[in-house]
Amino acid sequence: MLNASFSKYSLLFKSPSGTSRGVLTEKETYFVRMMDDAKPDEIGVGECAVFRGLSADDVPDYEKVLDDACWNFDVYKDDFRERFKKYPSIVMGLETALADLQNGGRQMPFPSDFTKGKGEIVINGLVWMGDRDFMMKQIEDKLAAGFSCIKMKIGAINFDDELNLLASVRERFSADKVTLRVDANGAFSADEAMEKLGRLASLEIHSIEQPIKAGQTEALAQICKMSPLPIALDEELIGIFERDEKARLLDVVKPQFLVLKPSLHGGFCGSEEWIELAKERGIGWWITSALESNVGLNAIAQWTYKFNVAIPQGLGTGQLFTNNVPSKLSLCGDRLKFDPHKSIWD
Repeated sequence: MLNASFSKYSLLFKSPSGTSRGVLTEKETYFVRMMDDAKPDEIGVGECAVFRGLSADDVPDYEKVLDDACWNFDVYKDDFRERFKKYPSIVMGLETALADLQNGGRQMPFPSDFTKGKGEIVINGLVWMGDRDFMMKQIEDKLAAGFSCIKMKIGAINFDDELNLLASVRERFSADKVTLRVDANGAFSADEAMEKLGRLASLEIHSIEQPIKAGQTEALAQICKMSPLPIALDEELIGIFERDEKARLLDVVKPQFLVLKPSLHGGFCGSEEWIELAKERGIGWWITSALESNVGLNAIAQWTYKFNVAIPQGLGTGQLFTNNVPSKLSLCGDRLKFDPHKSIWD
């Protein structure tokens, strides 16, 4: 018999971090532990990383649903993905704990060459929102660390200042040396988007995530059709759980890329469905973490590796929080690695 339980945990940021949801100083999350009566010495661990203010499962009864999912998991184990599909962070946490348990409870839910220490994942260097000097320092730090792909969140300061920051990189590094991505988090209005996209395109930007707020399907479709810059969907995918609705969105909007976050986009199973639909339509994609602790980040990294990805991914590094849990992940330059010999759980 499978038994599951959860505990709440508050992650504290080392410094206030600017996002599209405002400035964050802490982030709540939930750890799931799963055991099998037949193997009492093995524990599977997962993370339900609800993102307040953004996730579709940010609802008042979240803990009640999570309690039901854990308490009755042995009953739900065959259909929990469908039963709780409107709670993507819960699905991901349960998927991770179950997969970890099935693989011996060693924080290896998705074994591969990566978990053997033989593989690595190239990631982008993320530049958080803030004033110009703060953002410039982040850019310089990422370049000095050896990142070949920089992703900058825009929409926090004057657009001309943001363009100048990007231009300062492009003046020193051509597009074949340093890839620049931007994430607008819906900061542009539909009326101004094309003009701003044109100015960004002059800097050979790789792509822009979510130029306008989610829910403006017709306007977004027109932008994707006319934009001189590839468009990537992120928030637009949140809250869409049915396969036919996913397919309809992609067929109408026709984006160039999807940015997939398992905690927000249906867990691993829901994200894999997005990937399958994207591949059928020739749409590119990459995977991004969403402020998970090292438990969730570890699972997402292992899951990402199995796709044999060829472009930089948007995975975090686990270095944002003062009280993060220990991790077998490490960062060398712009490459995320896993050390199977490092012991972190008592």
